[in-house]
Amino acid sequence: MWAARHYCCSLLLSLARDLYEISLQMEQATRDGAEREKSPPQDPPGYSVADEETEWLQSFLLLLFRSLRKHPPLLLDTVKNFCDILNPLDQLGICKSNPGIIGLGGLVSSLAGIIIVAYPHMKLKTQ
Repeated sequence: MWAARHYCCSLLLSLARDLYEISLQMEQATRDGAEREKSPPQDPPGYSVADEETEWLQSFLLLLFRSLRKHPPLLLDTVKNFCDILNPLDQLGICKSNPGIIGLGGLVSSLAGIIIVAYPHMKLKTQ
């Protein structure tokens, strides 16, 4: 239990670092997009406030996708840490899941680790 707690804390800190790096990448992508488009956006005819919420979500997801696509080591590290955290959460009883999910998470995490070892340029380098 003691080891699982510390491993979980370590992975949570790694995920927090990944989220911080993702936010930096998204800010950079936003600045790059703002420099390319200097004209103010025009609302299309028939625009409603209900469309604004779905438009915000779509633009956020598109920005996230573009940011991670331009920075594959960050995507790889985030996926690896997310898959790794399934095991200690299950051991500590915080989030119970079946052995198949734990095994799949371990498999994906191991494949991500193999990619990092095989291609050293895919290792996340923080600023």
